[in-house]
Amino acid sequence: MKKIAIIFWSGTGNTKLMAEALAQGAESANVSVDLFDISQNKPETLEVYDGLLLGCPSMGAEVLEESEFEPYYDGIKQALQGKPVGLFGSYGWGNGEWLQDWEDDVEAVGAKLFETGLMVNETPDDEAIATCEAFAKRFVTS
Repeated sequence: MKKIAIIFWSGTGNTKLMAEALAQGAESANVSVDLFDISQNKPETLEVYDGLLLGCPSMGAEVLEESEFEPYYDGIKQALQGKPVGLFGSYGWGNGEWLQDWEDDVEAVGAKLFETGLMVNETPDDEAIATCEAFAKRFVTS
């Protein structure tokens, strides 16, 4: 891959820390990275990227954040067809059902889902940051 976008929503900052670590990992593999909070990205720009890493924490009853991220995601589904997509997010409870459901949806819209999504419980520690960096390196070299 030559250029990827990492697009995320973060309520407490945990998913943002993951996004920043993913960006570092991808950049260390000499890939151009644009890092966006969803409020900074327009869906029509996604076509210029070779791959996307999308991040959202688990909310409520293990769902995507409903007021900002879910509407954004619904608006980009068409752009995901045929594109490599990796998913990530933080959680504080549950067993990852939100991410499993999201993976199923990404595959259903025709994206090329990369691995199993990356989950981090609460605030990423040094080990989780290293895991994020490694995930991004694998993503950009796959």
